[in-house]
Amino acid sequence: MKLGLLTAICEDMTFEEVVDFAAENNLECLEVACWPTAGAKRRYAGVSHIDVVNLTEEKAKEINGLCAEKGVVISSLAYYPNTLEPELEKRASYVAHLHALIDASALLGVNMITTFIGRISNKTVDENLKIVKEVWTPILKHAEEKGVKVAIENCPMWFTDDEWPGGQNIMSTPANWRKVFELLDSPNLGLNYDPSHFVWQQIDYIRPIYEFRDKIFHVHYKDIKVYPDRLADVGVMANPLQYMTPKIPGLGDVRWDKYVSALTDIGYQGCSVIEVEDKAFEDSPESTKKAIIQSAGYLRNYVS
Repeated sequence: MKLGLLTAICEDMTFEEVVDFAAENNLECLEVACWPTAGAKRRYAGVSHIDVVNLTEEKAKEINGLCAEKGVVISSLAYYPNTLEPELEKRASYVAHLHALIDASALLGVNMITTFIGRISNKTVDENLKIVKEVWTPILKHAEEKGVKVAIENCPMWFTDDEWPGGQNIMSTPANWRKVFELLDSPNLGLNYDPSHFVWQQIDYIRPIYEFRDKIFHVHYKDIKVYPDRLADVGVMANPLQYMTPKIPGLGDVRWDKYVSALTDIGYQGCSVIEVEDKAFEDSPESTKKAIIQSAGYLRNYVS
């Protein structure tokens, strides 16, 4: 496995600076945040380290040359919108950018994008699945034509009141994975596996690794800390941030030894990236760098 970084946390750094930082700290890969250059309001969104819409062959060669020189590979191009957004104009813009991401990933030779399936939060799973089929069939056809894999992260995207009650990503549980993989039967559709989202949902984050071994295209390292006293007070139907918080690896409840052990069991040899969303390390760019370095140092106990 290659150990790397999701660049969304490095919003104050240029792409070149992120590559240099990764190389200096022995990080081997980057999941590159590629939001539209106009940005976005959501926390950890709106970062654009590669402008995929205006990417040219010349610029792609420059990017690949820099990465080769520094010994850092791009694991994926990342963009995490709600592609089932109920406002159709917004949905169309999100989907259009995903198509641009697919083209850019092929042009760079990365051949992987990481994203969400999306969800209309106040509709049932079955209602959402009908829309998934409509929205995602042409996206996956494009990805297949370009030879690009699409890895869906299992985050429910329920953190704020406007995402209540169902969140904004239907691919949040193994039960829903089975439904979506049956609905969208494509070898190019898989998972960006993040154990932290299963911790607060009280889902076993080890067992699905074995069942979905052939669908795990990409891996995240992010931790979650659940506060039992708060959970006992508000219950599982509360806004999740009332009883849990994201942490850097090693400071939460994920058993990273068991997680990495399971990945080695299935022979996973792809890229695995640190995702930093820990508010304790957000007071300055230097704190962010410290969080990345500390996370990498901890994970090197398991990933070599």
